[in-house]
Amino acid sequence: MSARLPLSVIVIARDEEDRLPRALASVAWADEIVVVDSGSRDATCEVARRAGARVIVRAWAGYSAQKAFAADQAAHDWILWLDADEEVSPALRAAIEGALARQAEGGARCDAYQVNRRTEYLGRYLRFGGWYPDRKVRLFRRDRAAFDGRRVHESVRVAGPVGRLRGELLHHSFRDFAHHVAKTHELARLWAEEREGRRVRAGDLLFHPLAKGLKSYLWQGGILEGWRGLLLAGMGGYSVWLKYALLRARQGEEVGRGGAAPGARQGEEAGRGRAAPGARHAGRGAQGRESEDVH
Repeated sequence: MSARLPLSVIVIARDEEDRLPRALASVAWADEIVVVDSGSRDATCEVARRAGARVIVRAWAGYSAQKAFAADQAAHDWILWLDADEEVSPALRAAIEGALARQAEGGARCDAYQVNRRTEYLGRYLRFGGWYPDRKVRLFRRDRAAFDGRRVHESVRVAGPVGRLRGELLHHSFRDFAHHVAKTHELARLWAEEREGRRVRAGDLLFHPLAKGLKSYLWQGGILEGWRGLLLAGMGGYSVWLKYALLRARQGEEVGRGGAAPGARQGEEAGRGRAAPGARHAGRGAQGRESEDVH
């Protein structure tokens, strides 16, 4: 194989001494590893340094901001984003090095590459329930891509063409079921905070969670994963319910502090002889609500 372009690997971590060694061992072949730690209380920093990583300690700024900072610290133009609970398989390593070799020869026009992430859940790798293939942009050229700034479920936006690599990124998702529940609560809170002010109807608390659970278990084949599929479908529905419940609770808190709900403000305007905003435009037909991924 021809000489490839150099590669920087970025990892953000906090209290990951148990999972970080596997992640770093899987990319020991990279030219640089940058670990940004956000105040670990365990031996995460020592583990990273022993693996040859450059460790930077920085206060937590959010998932997207922390990863953008890590990318800014990288020395090389091509960056591989790796989470502490992930592992680059040998096949994926070969695909990455091959892509970087083609880039060095000028034979590739991609500015980033997607990988297939395969998730291990409670001792078994998943293939159904919407968990595979879980395609993510993880290898990218720093001057042609950037993190999107979202507080949760962040991703990389790419200015040019995106290729796809063979091999799998192995995702060791949760330490146990209690960790799954705790992570669900954290991500739901961040999701709700990011959508502050969005109105939630009672039907959202019923239909969105039900649709998520049924989609995962039946339409996406989660039933074929046995009891794990049932757990994941239930947790998927619960996650969606919790997101909307947190938003609805915030609405109630705002009203309790003296702020009128959107519907109440429209009623007050109509009572004073002015048409509410929805009434003024009723003749134009109902406008569709913005579609949004709530997984």
